[in-house]
Amino acid sequence: QVQLVESGGGLVQAGGSLRLSCAASGRTFSSKVMGWFRQAPGKSREFVAAISGSGAWTDYADSVKGRFTISRENAKNQNTVYVQMINLKPEDSAVYYCAVQLDPRSVRDRSTPNQYDFWGQGTQVTVSS
Repeated sequence: QVQLVESGGGLVQAGGSLRLSCAASGRTFSSKVMGWFRQAPGKSREFVAAISGSGAWTDYADSVKGRFTISRENAKNQNTVYVQMINLKPEDSAVYYCAVQLDPRSVRDRSTPNQYDFWGQGTQVTVSS
């Protein structure tokens, strides 16, 4: 059974930092693209970052470039994806979700929510001004 569990969210002041984690289990994900998305109240889910199975490439939304860093650890029985967030802004406040693509997709599909097959339950990030 595929399971993605996010953690690390919380309340932080503007300019602060957080590191989110996503533990993926239930099958081997070491060759799978994984991504982070976020959704603020009243807004659609938006792309944050993605990383290839090996970590050879990463991709970021323009709004987080230079402030967020995605990385991953591929262990035998569990894969963990992180996003290190620095210089947080109030507009970064949202529920953050991790997701995985089970099959290869196009470059454009890295940032498209409906091209991901499994999702975690989300973790809340709140940045106060």
